[in-house]
Amino acid sequence: MGFSEDSDLQPILFGLFLSTYMVSVLGNLIIILAVSSDSRLHTPMYFFLSNLSWADMGFISTTVPNFIVSIQIHSRVISYVGCLTQMSLFLTFGCMDGMLLTVMAYDRFVAICRPLNYHVIMNPRLCATLLLVSFLLSFVESQLHLLVALQTTNFKDAEIASFFCDPSQVLNLSCYDTFKKSIIQYFVTIVYGMFSILGILFSYYKIVSSILSMPSSSGQSKAFSTCVSHLSVVFLFWGTGIGVYIGSVLLESSRNSAVSSFMYSVVTPMLNPFIYSLRNRDVPNSVKKF
Repeated sequence: MGFSEDSDLQPILFGLFLSTYMVSVLGNLIIILAVSSDSRLHTPMYFFLSNLSWADMGFISTTVPNFIVSIQIHSRVISYVGCLTQMSLFLTFGCMDGMLLTVMAYDRFVAICRPLNYHVIMNPRLCATLLLVSFLLSFVESQLHLLVALQTTNFKDAEIASFFCDPSQVLNLSCYDTFKKSIIQYFVTIVYGMFSILGILFSYYKIVSSILSMPSSSGQSKAFSTCVSHLSVVFLFWGTGIGVYIGSVLLESSRNSAVSSFMYSVVTPMLNPFIYSLRNRDVPNSVKKF
């Protein structure tokens, strides 16, 4: 359904989405190149940050380019297979974002609470394993949602109240048994969502306890500053994502949901590079050097 039927508004939407997409891809690509080119950033924290940038680029690339093309060709029609493919990729990259944020919280926990054993614990093998597990869990999560969506009758004129095949909207179209659909949908959401959120909360509970036990106020400030960027991204990603998902269940579908989806699917991947760059001196220095 997009955002508006007004033809005068389409060029504005085209410029907004195109500029947002370019800024997001360029910002995340710069972080990836900076981390890969600077040996000082070859640490677990920046390893996960660069992979988060890859996930963010994939996340925004599953939705925005297709919407830009639809504005240009004046058609919002998407095929049944195309819709399910877009939804599957969107869920995979979106869940990957959540998993990597959880892993990054664990990384900060080890760095602050176990500083002497940090490089022993966060060794390259563990980092690669955590990345692989994050991807596999994300892929399984997307396929479970897809399993429910595949029960949808192939409607000829189905309307999705968003600018892409938003999973929270597509699953509402399913003709699958409502009770079973709800069980699968909520089970998957709770398991994956709560797993990530509880992992982050537990890590920061330990981090805060460790920081408060530090005798030096300067040490507390330095330790906390290393977590500000990550916390900002966590609140931005999970806050908007949960708001959209819950809203789709409690409220009737409307074009307002497209605006909410825009916040977590487009704005968040665009802001992540700036949040990490502004709160971390190493990244801007490496970018300048690159």
